[in-house]
Amino acid sequence: MAIEDFSDDVAKNILPENGFTDESLHKKFKLTITSTSVVSTDERFTINDLSLGDNYKPLDVFFQRANGEVIRRNYNKGERRNSNQTMPRIVCQIFERQIVALSVDDKENFPVCQYIHNGEILKGIFSSAEEFKKHRNSIEYMTYSYDNGRQFVIYCWNIFSTILFVQECLKRFGEPGDQLVLIYREKEQKEHTGDDAVSTDRLSKLSDSYRNPYSNLLIESKNIIFHGAPGTGKSYLAKEVAADIISNGYFDDYTLLSDEQKKQVEFIQFHPSYDYTDFVEGLRPRINDDGSMGFELQDGIFKRFVARAKKNFDDSQKSQKTIEKEISVQEAMADFFAGIEFGTTKFNTINGNEFFITGVDDKHINISIPGNASANKLYLNIDEVRRMLESGEKFNKIKDITNFFGKAFATQGYSYDFAIYKAIKTKKNAVSKVTAKQNELKKYIFIIDEINRGEISKIFGELFFAVDPGYRGRAGEVSTQYSNLHSDPDEKFFIPENVYIIGTMNDIDRSVDSFDFAMRRRFRFIELKADECLEMIASLENEELEMEAIRRMMLLNQEIANVEDLNENYQIGASYFLKLKTLSFDQLWTDYLRPLLQDYIHGMYNEEGIMEKFEKAYGYKKMSEGSPDETAQN
Repeated sequence: MAIEDFSDDVAKNILPENGFTDESLHKKFKLTITSTSVVSTDERFTINDLSLGDNYKPLDVFFQRANGEVIRRNYNKGERRNSNQTMPRIVCQIFERQIVALSVDDKENFPVCQYIHNGEILKGIFSSAEEFKKHRNSIEYMTYSYDNGRQFVIYCWNIFSTILFVQECLKRFGEPGDQLVLIYREKEQKEHTGDDAVSTDRLSKLSDSYRNPYSNLLIESKNIIFHGAPGTGKSYLAKEVAADIISNGYFDDYTLLSDEQKKQVEFIQFHPSYDYTDFVEGLRPRINDDGSMGFELQDGIFKRFVARAKKNFDDSQKSQKTIEKEISVQEAMADFFAGIEFGTTKFNTINGNEFFITGVDDKHINISIPGNASANKLYLNIDEVRRMLESGEKFNKIKDITNFFGKAFATQGYSYDFAIYKAIKTKKNAVSKVTAKQNELKKYIFIIDEINRGEISKIFGELFFAVDPGYRGRAGEVSTQYSNLHSDPDEKFFIPENVYIIGTMNDIDRSVDSFDFAMRRRFRFIELKADECLEMIASLENEELEMEAIRRMMLLNQEIANVEDLNENYQIGASYFLKLKTLSFDQLWTDYLRPLLQDYIHGMYNEEGIMEKFEKAYGYKKMSEGSPDETAQN
């Protein structure tokens, strides 16, 4: 490829495919708008071509007065946070009174957007979407609601499209020194086909580094549990927080994480049959080389996840020289095993015993020993050979290995380790020197969905101690139940500082009452109420449908709260209304909400009367027998 053809777009595709990271693709930029200037820290920005805004995504928007006071958007329920519409909405919020006072003629001629220099200036602040469409038949508009249903409607599309509107408002209504600040980033390739990021309306202030305020709570507390009524978006929020933290506040959409980044997140769901062997470690059946069945100790999903986090934590503490040495050893071992024929290449111990390597995996070197009638197969710990090579020490006899590992007596495997070590050292000279950079310390997030449905003491076992936020690292070392079967029985398990745990639970689940008290005090509990997670409904991408869904949900939940034996834990969450993408409101009621509510009130006095109140609040109307609609359907 010619150098002149290596554009930014090409870089986005080529670099990741070849194992490189383009740091410029993860920059955050700052755009500052005043009454007289528009300046960005992105050198590519130009006021003469605002169509470039299609390539960027907002991260934060705020208005800063000349005296330093910062004003952010007062979000309505269900409104997306930091969308392309947030910037003009903040300006409308601040200068609402002045805009209302404009004459009809001034509003219709108010400049809003000019994409290119000397191009058409799009004008107009309209009172409704219908009025807007009379002048421009398009869906490219923003609606700002005020004063019990009144509206400002202006043209709005990409992140830069309303810069002219903002600047005009500052000129007419602002004070000298007032400015609007937009923090933004370049879109990932996957985002070019999507709309604005889903927002959150739960806490009033965002962190400087993360998009989601709950991300900071997880970092502070190490372990949190989202709990609340069904459908409040607990699992959705857990993944959003994970993506936010893993991407360092760059985005909160889990699907945008790269395959490498997704290795920093694990998602599981507890259930009554889940146990310690699934979670930590246990014996699992395996097929031996001769076809017979045997059992081996295998790590569970949490222990494997912690091992990844621990490796990153340890690697981040190492010098560049140490990392290069380890990579060199790994390449030498890989080159050695690739160059032998399993089961055929012969090796000899220092005592002259013949053996063959029959296989290699992440943990073991499998060998066969034809001359040993009592034990002709052996599984060597591959980590022992690796550590010997990385140490740089010289091993001339078995006793040197025994001393290196701090053992009083040699094990059976040391003589075979010694033979393989010498064989690799002999071939290692041909391996070229490698270069590497220090590893960045990363955060790892483990999500346990419906954590209360599992028998916690049976699943975690002795890990209760290690999970405690106050005992992360070696301070929380414990011996696991199967430590006597480890290659090193003295090995301890601990959870490193870079591991964070999110649990979710439904408050009305009967298993909540039996949730282990010892585990409760190790987690920070955060309640999610039904009316706090309405931003999910924005994914319906139909403003009228969204507002109607919110209205019906609020009325229904108010009626549920009025029932004496129910409370807010039984209210309906926003995720149920996402089904409106394919269902009507009536279908949602008959197929999902009504059966759920009937189960809630089963056995109560006057069930039928309570259901009728629910139906009326929701807005569902029963068909009368023999009605024309019903007859037609039949």
